[in-house]
Amino acid sequence: MGMDVRAGRSREAGSDRLARLMRPPEPPGEPDDEPDDDGAVERWGVTAMPDWLDSGAGRRRWSQRESASFECLDDDLDRAHGHTDEEDDDDWVAPRNRWTMLPRAAIGLVLVGLVGCGVAGYSLLRANEPVAPLVAFDEPVRSGVPSGTTPPPTDPTPTEVVVSVVGMVVRPGLIRLPAGSRVADAVERAGGAREGADLLSLNLAQVVNDGDQVLVGRGGGDQVRSAVVGSGGATSTGSDRPHSDGAPVNLNTATPEQLDELPGVGPVTAQAIVAWRDAHGGFGSVDQLAEVDGIGPGRLAKLRPLVTVG
Repeated sequence: MGMDVRAGRSREAGSDRLARLMRPPEPPGEPDDEPDDDGAVERWGVTAMPDWLDSGAGRRRWSQRESASFECLDDDLDRAHGHTDEEDDDDWVAPRNRWTMLPRAAIGLVLVGLVGCGVAGYSLLRANEPVAPLVAFDEPVRSGVPSGTTPPPTDPTPTEVVVSVVGMVVRPGLIRLPAGSRVADAVERAGGAREGADLLSLNLAQVVNDGDQVLVGRGGGDQVRSAVVGSGGATSTGSDRPHSDGAPVNLNTATPEQLDELPGVGPVTAQAIVAWRDAHGGFGSVDQLAEVDGIGPGRLAKLRPLVTVG
């Protein structure tokens, strides 16, 4: 009941104030009952103009009174409806400062700063580490080859060899073979052995070297006539037995059959000796056998004690 009475009175008081505010202002010509303190202050040594003569002062005073009246009216209306200043204080929210950082952001910024400081400190410590001095050599390092000398040249490995194949073969003569070839390869490249050729005396698996001669003799009888003669004169296989009667064979009078009986001389070489003899009018010395096709230094050394030109 008491609250209704107070509310009614407040509404009546507010209505009276609103009615007074709606009245037209007094004309500026009439003096104001309440003297203005500002009018009594001297400005720059001159007595201030009365407020009632200053139209601007009247308007300012009217605005101030109007603002104060409206504020009072708002307060009365709030109290009439049960609103208090304490509630307004509770509902008031302070404006948020955009420069205020959240705790997480501040912690992250601190961590970034600590990491940067750690990296900078580690770099400074590494920069201050002592550097090992360089070792200066008084004498140059010597190589295995004395200075001023050229290392001996190495013989390149041949990729091809030239071999002479004579005797009981289809195509006797010089043939070219890849390095590492065998005696069997040489005989096959010469067209193969003829019928009656002696292959038992040849080591067909022997590797031939550049300059070797493969002699394929005639088989049968008690003599073995096939051999491989190296470029140095060494004979690997073949018969070294002298002539059957032990007497030297006369190169100028011997028949092809007699020459064929000599060790290391086959029918082809015997025919070559006879052909050379006929072409040159006979042998003047045993050393002229070297001019016969198929007779090298090694074979000549073996035939020298077995032949004569007398």
